[in-house]
Amino acid sequence: MFFNEDHDSFHSTKPLSEINIIPLVDVMLVLLVLFIITAPLLTPSAVNVDLPEVNSEVRSSSLQSVSVTIDKTGQLFWEAERIGERELVLRLKKLSSLQPQPELHLRADKTTPYQRLAEVMAEAQRAGVTRLGFIMD
Repeated sequence: MFFNEDHDSFHSTKPLSEINIIPLVDVMLVLLVLFIITAPLLTPSAVNVDLPEVNSEVRSSSLQSVSVTIDKTGQLFWEAERIGERELVLRLKKLSSLQPQPELHLRADKTTPYQRLAEVMAEAQRAGVTRLGFIMD
């Protein structure tokens, strides 16, 4: 029922002549916010690159590998043999002179300080090792 102010009566069916635009403005503001949030996600990258496809199969390599392990106390192991710093440097130099050069696999305990791992990597680089990999679970 509509209320007509001219006649204090509820029986008049004269429609209101004004449009209530407040709900329309509310909906438009919500849509504007949604577009502002989602627009950056829809724009492609500024640089077009044809990315290579990668399969997840493990490559079988005919190259040999040598494993250097660093335990949680920082001790070094060449394969399963415990070695010191000087011995590591000598073995890394010998490894880098081999052709083809075997891969050096670094294994480190998860509690090993990063500093220790960085020192071993730096020694390998100074010795000329070019193939380095990390072994993890």
